[in-house]
Amino acid sequence: MTQTPLLDMRGIARSFGPVKALRGVNFTLMPGEIHALAGENGAGKSTLMNIADGILQPDAGEIRVEGRPVRIGSPLEAQRLGIGLIHQEIALCGDVSVAENICMAALAASPRWLVSRRALIARAQEVMDRLMPIPVTRLVRELSLAEQQLVEIAKALTLDAKVLILDEPTAALTEAETDTLFGLMRELRARGIGQVYISHRMSEIFDICDRITVFRDGQYIGTDRVADMTPAKVVDKLVGRKLEALFPPKAQRTGPGHVMEVEALTDRAGQFHDVSFALRRGEILGLAGLIGAGRTEIAEAICGLRPRASGRVVLEGTPFAPRDHAASVAARVAYLSEDRKGAGLFLELPIARNISALDIRTVAPKGWIEPRRETARAETLGARVKLKCGSVADPVSTLSGGNQQKVAIARLLAIGPRLVFLDEPTRGVDVGARAEIYDIIRALAEAGTGVVVISSELTELIGLCDRVLVIHEGRVAGAVSGAAMSEENIMHLASGLGTAGAEAPEAAAAGAA
Repeated sequence: MTQTPLLDMRGIARSFGPVKALRGVNFTLMPGEIHALAGENGAGKSTLMNIADGILQPDAGEIRVEGRPVRIGSPLEAQRLGIGLIHQEIALCGDVSVAENICMAALAASPRWLVSRRALIARAQEVMDRLMPIPVTRLVRELSLAEQQLVEIAKALTLDAKVLILDEPTAALTEAETDTLFGLMRELRARGIGQVYISHRMSEIFDICDRITVFRDGQYIGTDRVADMTPAKVVDKLVGRKLEALFPPKAQRTGPGHVMEVEALTDRAGQFHDVSFALRRGEILGLAGLIGAGRTEIAEAICGLRPRASGRVVLEGTPFAPRDHAASVAARVAYLSEDRKGAGLFLELPIARNISALDIRTVAPKGWIEPRRETARAETLGARVKLKCGSVADPVSTLSGGNQQKVAIARLLAIGPRLVFLDEPTRGVDVGARAEIYDIIRALAEAGTGVVVISSELTELIGLCDRVLVIHEGRVAGAVSGAAMSEENIMHLASGLGTAGAEAPEAAAAGAA
């Protein structure tokens, strides 16, 4: 007998003012399948899933759950129908415990008025331990971005869901945490739970998914079995054109001397110890490591965002010890946060104001901002990063994820940087925009800017970087380059196992090839 779809969405349309986000699209999820929903930013993926979760209402179309026509008026109604959504944007309450966040959705859907705190903590810890043993009595605001993402996933698992929607769930996770999540997803598939998987990462789609549906510009393009597709075929459907090599050519040779030398750097909080490395002119240096290894903290300490306990940083031959990030920016050294929306951009301010935020003096030579000057500068830098927008007067919140990231990068370019740290620079960015961002990063390095890229995506580090420095438990485990730059070698170093062909920490400190 033919199975009845768990979720069947037909002819779904949705507009936001004059913008048609969805144009009569179709999507079907069967029991016990993991179904990828792919498309560039702005293609309509999240809009459709927000309709499935009751956050948005369709302008037209029909939704059936297990064969029954339904109207999903709210997320609570979606939960009662067995639909759970793990949002791309983290939506947790920072001032309450992990346990309370994990069980919040389940408690809202429960008819019970009272609940045992001991039982709540035990239930939350049981679910959390399946992903990572984070103590559930901790406050959420004390967690890293990656740990918060795991709490979001755990929160959805407490629901008795028949349909689980995962919107970019691995964006903040390392390879090891992703593998843990995938093992859990396979368990859910074996229990007949249908899962919608939204991701820009081709390797993940081909690793975990059974079918793939592609949207482009709010339109349904088609559905195929993953086994019948190749990454190249999927990309062609996504962008509607042939996409050239994702990564630009690597540096043929590096310039003389070092942009930066780090010597025995240690932070006051004990997140990292005795970190030494050198950055050669013209190279892109990657920082790899597991969650909590200290990659982001190292960058923050160099850029004045975190106090140092000891150690020395030399920038182009001069000692560099900024008292805060403002002093770092004044020295033309900048850090791009991994949390684009929380710490990287002013979402409700215009694009032009965001781009000029680090370089106000250029657009306000007389002490007040000159709108024409600010607009002209934003348009020039926007063109340099291939920003797609209606007007630089529009709020950043109106842009897709990829274009928001381009605004953040344009803001760094405004200071004429000598050194930049890019933390997860393509998180939540579609494949077309990724290729453009990689070109921008390579152009920066070729122009003489020092570039350090922090990424949890090993394929990104290997494809983009000339050398990768691996951090294990706050210390440099080694570095890999050339033929030794492989996922296996990086993971061995990140896990503290060492690997053949890697530079020793001493060689990494000297910037040896």
